[in-house]
Amino acid sequence: MNRRDAVARVALLMGGTLIGADYFLSGCTADTDKKTATKAKTAPAKPEKLAEVLNAQQINLLNEVGETILPATKTPGAKEANVGGFMAVMVRDCYKPEEQKIFLDGLTKLEDAAKKSGGKDFLALDAAQRTTLLTALDKEMKQYEKAKTPEQPNHYFRMVKELTLLGFFTSEPGATKALRYLPVPGKYDGNVPYKKGDRAWATT
Repeated sequence: MNRRDAVARVALLMGGTLIGADYFLSGCTADTDKKTATKAKTAPAKPEKLAEVLNAQQINLLNEVGETILPATKTPGAKEANVGGFMAVMVRDCYKPEEQKIFLDGLTKLEDAAKKSGGKDFLALDAAQRTTLLTALDKEMKQYEKAKTPEQPNHYFRMVKELTLLGFFTSEPGATKALRYLPVPGKYDGNVPYKKGDRAWATT
């Protein structure tokens, strides 16, 4: 699945514009300074731009959160697609500094919510407790997004959920096992038969 199709699909599922979509489609240089952004097209990124925003522990946490959102069944789940690693790159390269802060602060809020609801860190919760927690956060996020003004920041869980879906749909497991996929080159067939229950097609 190409970037534009993946962004469109996730935006449709989330009912709005994907956070950081412009940067993702243009190659992910979240630089608000036009001169710097223009220069970045011809010059390698500065070392500080390559600094990691998320550590290994946080990536592991995000893989487990993603797996709760998209668990493995007969097809792979989010953890097999390493959505945590995908989020680390996206947050580093495609989010503005203020969005990075919301995301990072959100991980702390998620852990606080886990301790409040289950008395443990998220990773120590069982599958049912994780699902209950994320369902509550999803409800909180939807209520917040519905009431917020354009000037207010996005809810951190919207970012996590968007990146989980985007990372999964653009991964090899997501595109080849959860979605049906035909590699390029291949012939065009505009009249492929569809049977009820067939998986959707991934595009390249």
